[in-house]
Amino acid sequence: MPVLGELCERAGARTALDLFTGTTRVAQEFKRRGAYVTAVDTARYSEVLAQCYLVTDADAVDHEGLQHALTRLAALPGANGYVTRTFCQDARYFHPDNGRRIDAIRDGIDAAHPAGDPLRPLLLTSLLEAADRVDSTTGVQMAYLKAWAPRALKALELRAPVLLPGDGAAIRGDARVAATGLPTVDLAYLDPPYNQHSYYRNYHAWETIVAWDAPGHYGIACKRDDCREEANRSPFNSRRTFVGALTALLAEVDARLLVLSYNDESWVGLEELLELCSGRGEAQALAFDSKRYVGAQIGIHDLAGRRVGTVGRLRNVEYLVVAGAAADVRRVTDGMDGTVATRPDRPPAAA
Repeated sequence: MPVLGELCERAGARTALDLFTGTTRVAQEFKRRGAYVTAVDTARYSEVLAQCYLVTDADAVDHEGLQHALTRLAALPGANGYVTRTFCQDARYFHPDNGRRIDAIRDGIDAAHPAGDPLRPLLLTSLLEAADRVDSTTGVQMAYLKAWAPRALKALELRAPVLLPGDGAAIRGDARVAATGLPTVDLAYLDPPYNQHSYYRNYHAWETIVAWDAPGHYGIACKRDDCREEANRSPFNSRRTFVGALTALLAEVDARLLVLSYNDESWVGLEELLELCSGRGEAQALAFDSKRYVGAQIGIHDLAGRRVGTVGRLRNVEYLVVAGAAADVRRVTDGMDGTVATRPDRPPAAA
């Protein structure tokens, strides 16, 4: 995050685009650095986070009203509902004590803060973050731990989101579609999926808590039925379609400078990434040694919890490919750690 924030500052970016915003962490950093940020994602939970952290101006919030609403919601008695049945009994993402509180609070938000209420995205974000602090997973919701994680036994606690001054924009939609209709920005950040795992399925519980639609579910992880729908499958999650999807997206994004996040265990290698991005001008890669996701340290287990595989590599290399006019690229990357490769401007195509 500090590197991305520094790139934003060095670029002098007043406008920024985060096309696969997810939890909005990067978009928040760009906003913190002074940019007006437009965040795009297909997930409902991502849209709520963007409405909270990007669209909402901290200086315009009724903070007393927000705290009053959080206090009232926190005092609601627990109630058995969808979360308790699905994510505490059928699955074990949350301890039932916290599941009942999530059910009650989520119903309470709908009852007192309907769509259009400026406090609604802030309260939903507070609930998502509170639930995240007491879940019993290793970070994603494709599985849960056999025994309760220590944090799962703690009481769910609502906290006011830490907001930033200024505003921004949130778009729920396909990055490929959104990119075609957006105005020029100073900096565009792309963090597409890099393997077969869908973020929609990885965080299906958050999607359900926001949608509050009591969906049918399947499998031991109780994933939403719509996780299997074609509309929720991304071409970025397929080795066969990834390059074509990324090539088309790179051609559509209208930005002075583009930053693409990827790593060394993904669909394509660094040289191919540089080649794809060099169509925008010069492309330079920054590389960072990184600890892999905690699941890599656990090994592979069957449904009964028996280890059936071995721990593989524990570290990988994270790439940031910076592309644009040569002078811009060199200005923002000069002197930064991690410069590993450069693909210079292509010569003009023959007539």
